[in-house]
Amino acid sequence: MSQEFLPIESSGVEDLGRRRASGMRWLATVALSLGLSATAACTPDTAGPVAPSAGLTGSAPTTPSPTPPPGVSPGPGSTKPGIRMVAVPLADGSFDITEDVMLPKATNILQVQLPNSGEELPGMMTKTSPMATNLRMQANGVAIPLASSSVTATTDVPLTTAATNLRLTYRLSGSTVRRTESKPERAASALRPLTAIAESGLPTNLTITGGELLNAVCPLLTETRCAVGNPPELSVLQGIPADKALVVLQLDLPQPQ
Repeated sequence: MSQEFLPIESSGVEDLGRRRASGMRWLATVALSLGLSATAACTPDTAGPVAPSAGLTGSAPTTPSPTPPPGVSPGPGSTKPGIRMVAVPLADGSFDITEDVMLPKATNILQVQLPNSGEELPGMMTKTSPMATNLRMQANGVAIPLASSSVTATTDVPLTTAATNLRLTYRLSGSTVRRTESKPERAASALRPLTAIAESGLPTNLTITGGELLNAVCPLLTETRCAVGNPPELSVLQGIPADKALVVLQLDLPQPQ
């Protein structure tokens, strides 16, 4: 007699157990998903904040323009090619002069030239014998040894190194004519940078410090009067080409102390 196998029927208790187990697994899965999402939201960005890029609308960094050293005014001879000459009149008619020169290209030979004699100059018409003494020179900030500290005629001064920036200090004498005995301080003086011959087109600024400037004439310019303003605030026209920077000053010299 064959043995029959009857289908096994699960009891209600077993079905209930399986449904509970399945539900618990589903709840665990949901809880795990929620936990991971919360963890990701709360985790700090370890890279830290990133500065925004300038992008297409950002401005590119700019390079600041070079500025002259403290106490140095910008202009020809200091921040661009040219000559800056500062002349201080003395009671005896001589001048203490400083020339700052910036050349467009380096040179190792500097030609220097004195002002013209006054015999053919307007406002003077008297022969003079200009000379420079106590000459000191720097090239690119380095003192230049000189064979002589006096200049009595046009001459070439060799430099120990090629330079674009030069400074000359000296005393100019023998270039002044006294006008009247009744006003011994009244005088006419001829000035020109020693370095004017080095580069003919360089713009030249001449400043008179001391005394009282009454008039200025530039005989090599088409418009010869080159005084600007009115006494006692009179000054000399700025930017005169070096080869025309011969100036005849009418001034009252400072009185002896």
